[in-house]
Amino acid sequence: MQDWISSVATAISPMPVWIIVVATLLVAVVAGLLLHRLLFLTIGKWLRNTEHYVWLLVLEKLRAPSALAAVIFFTTSLLQLTPISGALAALLARVLQIALIALLTWIAIVVTEIFGSVYLRRLQVDVEDNLLARKHATQARILKRAAVTVIAVIGTAFVLMSFDAVRQYGVSLFASAGVAGLAVGLAARPLLSNLIAGVQIAMTQPIRIQDVIIVEGEYGTVEEITSTCVVVQLWDWRRMVLPLNYFIEKPFQNWTRENSSIIGAITFNVDYSTDVAAIRSKLNEIVAENPRWDRRIVNLQVTDATADTIQLRALVSAATSAAAWDLRCEVREDLIEFVNTKMPECLPRRRQQLVDREAAAPPLPPADNVEARQPEKAGLVGSRSRSQVAGQRIPRSASKGKS
Repeated sequence: MQDWISSVATAISPMPVWIIVVATLLVAVVAGLLLHRLLFLTIGKWLRNTEHYVWLLVLEKLRAPSALAAVIFFTTSLLQLTPISGALAALLARVLQIALIALLTWIAIVVTEIFGSVYLRRLQVDVEDNLLARKHATQARILKRAAVTVIAVIGTAFVLMSFDAVRQYGVSLFASAGVAGLAVGLAARPLLSNLIAGVQIAMTQPIRIQDVIIVEGEYGTVEEITSTCVVVQLWDWRRMVLPLNYFIEKPFQNWTRENSSIIGAITFNVDYSTDVAAIRSKLNEIVAENPRWDRRIVNLQVTDATADTIQLRALVSAATSAAAWDLRCEVREDLIEFVNTKMPECLPRRRQQLVDREAAAPPLPPADNVEARQPEKAGLVGSRSRSQVAGQRIPRSASKGKS
């Protein structure tokens, strides 16, 4: 075997170096992929015959990393047979070193995803009472993504630290903790804040997968929790994307925090002459026939009174928020139809009263009373009259007649 290797090295030594490198890489890639495919076909066929479907999932997850591992193995083995030295050999060694670090990082990420997928397959989220399953599913997904992020950062750090210049810069950076360290910390703040927020959400769980929430005034369901954001599916199928730290720093409503049961309210106005007891009896009848009611709460109360109408509020409970919405709409429709057909006189109406102003006006007081109430004004008029009379000249005939 050693003689054969020596003869091959002697035969290819007169060839140009670049041809040797390209030929070696091609042979390594072809041989590694062929051997990898042969092994995977054999192992996959055996697993299908034995019905080990979980291991088939693991095998599919490891298909790409194992192919890279086979190529790296054959490339390293064949390069040792070539007469390559100097700077080119150092460059190829550095490339293989980076490829090996990337391979180990990839395998660690794939193994993390395999464990997460196997754990999630055991959870039944599609059942009615899925609170515990959603709790574990949320924790597994967030922690899996956080672990993948940490593994990727560590792998990238190892790749960068394989270069001497980067290693020296990193050592000086950690040693000095100066302005450069502050700049790097500020640059990494979004990543670190989302990573910490993800761990907090996984532990405290203010939200979970498929939780019904009210956020930014919108009704929606938590569809996905990634390592950086939360995707909320709104009621009209739109998607609202929010950062993870939003749910740590800002208030929001979670309608399914402990359980999915919820109470729905129906309000409507009727006339003061309405028979509230009859409407309450009809409400009990309507709700009892509706399959969305969870047989827990049904009630009717007078909650407000205005100048023209009274406000009635009906409370009904349902197992989920979606069922509560449909139940509210159906109960409201049936109550409006009942009042409109059976009690039309109780519909809201505005009352007005027409008054005859002349008939309703009080009688005017007598003239003597008016003069008595205004003595000063009467005295002033009288004094003015006397002064006018005193200032006039009386004719002699009139004075003689008087005498």
